[in-house]
Amino acid sequence: MSGLTASAERPGIEVRVEGESYTRVEGMDAAAAEDEEGRPGAAVWTDETGTVTWEFDVPQTGLYNLQFKYFVPEGKESDVERELRIDGELPFAEARSIVFHRVWKNETNAFERDEQGNDLMPAQVEVRMWQETVLKDTTGYYTEPYLFYFTEGKHALSLTSVKEPLTIDYFELLNVPEEPAYAEVKAEYEAKGYRNAGSVPIKIQGEHTARKSSPTLLPYNDRSDPAVEPFHVSKVRNNAMGGWGWRLPGQRIEWKFEAPEDGLYTIALKFRQNYLRGGYAVRSLTIDGKLPFREAGRIAFPYSSDWQMGVLGSDEEPYRFYLTKGTHTIGLETTLGDMAAVIRAIETTILNLNAMYREIISYTGTVPDSFRDYQLDRRIPHMIDVFRRESANLYAVADLIEGAGDGTDRTATIKSLAYQLKDMAERPDTVPSRIDRFKTNVGGLGDWLNSFKEQPLAIDYLLVTSPGAKLPQPESSFFRSAASGVRSFLASFTEDYDEYGAEDDQAISVWLTTARDQAQVLKRLIDDSFTKETGIKVSLKLVNPDVVLSATIAGKGPDIALQLSNEQPVNYATRNALQPLSDFPDFAEVAARFHDSALVPYEFGGRYYALPEQQTFPVMFYRKDIMDELKLEIPQTWDDVYEMIPTLQKQNLIFGLPGSESATQTPSSTLMPSSALTMMLYQRDGTLYTDNGMKSNLDSKAGIEAFTAWTDLFVSYKLPIQIDFANRFRTGEMPIGIADYTMYNMLSVFAPELKGLWEFVPVPGMPAENGQIRRDVGSNGTGAVMFKSAKDKEAAWSFLKWWTSKETQLAFGRQMEIRLGTSARYPTANLEALSLLPWPSQDYRRLMEQFEWVHGNPEVPGGYMTGRHVDNAFRKVVVQGDDPREAMEYYVRYMNEEITLKRKEFNLPYEE
Repeated sequence: MSGLTASAERPGIEVRVEGESYTRVEGMDAAAAEDEEGRPGAAVWTDETGTVTWEFDVPQTGLYNLQFKYFVPEGKESDVERELRIDGELPFAEARSIVFHRVWKNETNAFERDEQGNDLMPAQVEVRMWQETVLKDTTGYYTEPYLFYFTEGKHALSLTSVKEPLTIDYFELLNVPEEPAYAEVKAEYEAKGYRNAGSVPIKIQGEHTARKSSPTLLPYNDRSDPAVEPFHVSKVRNNAMGGWGWRLPGQRIEWKFEAPEDGLYTIALKFRQNYLRGGYAVRSLTIDGKLPFREAGRIAFPYSSDWQMGVLGSDEEPYRFYLTKGTHTIGLETTLGDMAAVIRAIETTILNLNAMYREIISYTGTVPDSFRDYQLDRRIPHMIDVFRRESANLYAVADLIEGAGDGTDRTATIKSLAYQLKDMAERPDTVPSRIDRFKTNVGGLGDWLNSFKEQPLAIDYLLVTSPGAKLPQPESSFFRSAASGVRSFLASFTEDYDEYGAEDDQAISVWLTTARDQAQVLKRLIDDSFTKETGIKVSLKLVNPDVVLSATIAGKGPDIALQLSNEQPVNYATRNALQPLSDFPDFAEVAARFHDSALVPYEFGGRYYALPEQQTFPVMFYRKDIMDELKLEIPQTWDDVYEMIPTLQKQNLIFGLPGSESATQTPSSTLMPSSALTMMLYQRDGTLYTDNGMKSNLDSKAGIEAFTAWTDLFVSYKLPIQIDFANRFRTGEMPIGIADYTMYNMLSVFAPELKGLWEFVPVPGMPAENGQIRRDVGSNGTGAVMFKSAKDKEAAWSFLKWWTSKETQLAFGRQMEIRLGTSARYPTANLEALSLLPWPSQDYRRLMEQFEWVHGNPEVPGGYMTGRHVDNAFRKVVVQGDDPREAMEYYVRYMNEEITLKRKEFNLPYEE
């Protein structure tokens, strides 16, 4: 495509290729399927792994759009993703990720209410339907459909599955006609003699959606003004649609309504756009799935802190839409509009400047010597040109944004970096002393890019009316607002927004220690599934984690506590506060749901006191582009890591390894042993404790070797003690490193410009005698416990079994991802549920490769000192230069003293 020009021919022909006419498949079992008319064998079902290829003839050379007719079968409830190749080659980088959307709707628009009278969030259900789509960029960087260049003759098109199965009826090579301008449509209305419809206003509540492109598009409660419909001063009402959740390009919402007669109508919206100060949120409007005219592709909603009422139209006149009598749909889709070019330019600038940053630090390091002249303008001859070019680009982008009506406050970050680049181009000798600020500014530009792409918009209701109809006021009067404020204040003394469910002496009390979103999802699952199936009532309460222990001691604790960190169950068990779950006769059956390692932290005295909810562990992330640039292989063993680090350091790049983790410790949490130490310990067949938990085993041969190997990477190879992995990975300063696998979620959202440029694999290991590489790692997580004070233990056990079951964990994980996006992907400990969460197939396989080597970190009385003293020993060696063996043996004595002290306190066997 790089050699093509805008004048390349776009033929007016169509080439249709039937899905069932594929010529070959690799790595999958394609199967015949029914098409929309139910004809057997008239479509093809493709699996979530493998490649399917079609061969076909193109009669005329030119540029074509690609349109697919498809059906998304049952899967993991995420959008389908494919990599598209033509004649075995990627036509352009974006073809690595072609997305086919599912369609969703509210299970009901008659919202159910809980025992306290609050609206519940409607469940999201998938609409099973055939769809036709012209392939385009789902990130919004390009507003026009993709163009593919084909020469005359035979060609092959291949789709490689990234995630989810897909049924394909056919695809077509065609050219989508350009939409007419509104002036042309208006002239057509007049020529056909269309008249304005009668004065019959049709109100469509925004929360009553017909279809949507994502289950994350949910109604929400807005109390900003009493005029929002419906409104209650103290109860939760699902009275607005979209808001912050409706901000990403490609997100689409449709509403259905009945037109009472044929005629011309106008469309008005009561909306609120209080996020983009000085800017606009942009939507593309469709009627019955089609763009009515060109201007409808960019409907701008200006900023205001208040609700607004606006009729869709230009500055000169409102738009009129011809509707026939009957059912119609209005669709609004988030789009970047004219700003798509800005986004592309900024993303290119970020990638170029990050590459230049890596080139600069290859000479200066990340902390340059302020008294040294690095002569960067001679060592990197193109540096000044890059700075000048990107500075000019940034100034041009800032002018474009301000010219489009967006305020100057949205360009402050751009202008700051543009000025710095211009000044560094004029004074290259100052670059080393400003490198840290340069890195910060480029990172700030990346954050600006993420926020600029977001176009949030809230809808209260839509009005379809006859042209010129009088519209209601969007805001309530002063007196109504004041009265509502007083009533809301008084209600705050009686409403408990942390209580999810009415108080009932017969209900089991469950305390959740995370956040409101989790509580709302869990409450819905309890009502829809657990209570309905068992008849057992549940009183759910959201609490601070610090409250659980004090409430339990005071005799006012719950029957069940969820989401407790790994060290807490044994802490409660030693105080005889927990019910041993292994005493229940079907415990072994329930325990089989999890990896053996997940239960290890909850074992004490031969009994188990918690069921695992989450389990996480380290994997190794790497930047494919930088590793290829440096011609480096992915390390398989620690010897490979030792060999690779000098090559990275020659470029002043860093290998990321967890060191001291005290900086991430919260005041209420226990400092856990470093995941890097436990990884090296388990790879040497070591253990954290010995003698049934009565002594630390870190002074054993394996423990000393692991500690020495860990600290040596910081002493001899000068790895940083503390790392901001996400930011350094994003800039490329740390192109490879080990982090918890939940970092995957953060990178997917935090660094969208790196999509397709990074992967994760199992951690490096140690060769075993059988030739296998041992990739052992420790794990962390959360658990659910039952307190001994629970009145109905059988009912509480039924709840714990239900909560940790495949069905519930899967539903909870999917709902959290629906509400909060990929960043909230739930790391469930239930193995079957984990396999059904929407992981790309290749990523899931790699996750399972690492899962085979996961160990649980045992918890013992007094074990809270282990992590703290491991950190002390680490600093003693790395910072003060002490001998690793002496440092560890010194602090092991303190660990053993604390363990013995606690065992004495709880009348447990101990060693003097």
